[in-house]
Amino acid sequence: MQRTSRLKRELQMLSTEPPPGITCWQTEERMDELRAQIVGGTGTPYEGGLFSLEIKVPERYPFEPPKMRFLTPIYHPNIDNSGRICHDALKLPPKGAWKPSLNISTVLSSIQLLMAEPNPDDPLMADISSEFKYNKQLFMEKARKWTREHAVQKNMDAVEGSKENNPDQKASSHKRHSLSAQQEGEEPAKKTCM
Repeated sequence: MQRTSRLKRELQMLSTEPPPGITCWQTEERMDELRAQIVGGTGTPYEGGLFSLEIKVPERYPFEPPKMRFLTPIYHPNIDNSGRICHDALKLPPKGAWKPSLNISTVLSSIQLLMAEPNPDDPLMADISSEFKYNKQLFMEKARKWTREHAVQKNMDAVEGSKENNPDQKASSHKRHSLSAQQEGEEPAKKTCM
């Protein structure tokens, strides 16, 4: 009951006063499954891209954080090939910073900020993090290329279906994985977000 009334208020607020560059809506009359889109920030390698996210709201929300993942492939040290996001606001304490006073709008805004300012010291993708730290120009080129390939031309694919139901989206993820491995000459290193 508390989850439903809170979600209604949050969705109302997101539709009347959305954060700049962010939209969020519910899917098919289900309050616990939402979709969001984040516009890539000006001056970032994601500029001009529209990135779709899936949001699953747990039964115990707001006492548990929402589960969010990118549906649009993105080249980022804190986001893996499956779209999972390494961010404190998406985890419960002691390892995370989620608290019931946060809401979906603030978490989406913090993800937008993470896109503009990656955290290479807590990566999901160790190879991309290393590239970000030690060869930023190469990172920027690859991130811009991913944005052009996946977030500019194919941004509607992710909205219309989830990764499992969308062959183009699945192919894009596999393409990202194999392209990175091919460019690096080996399998991309992954690290569990702590």
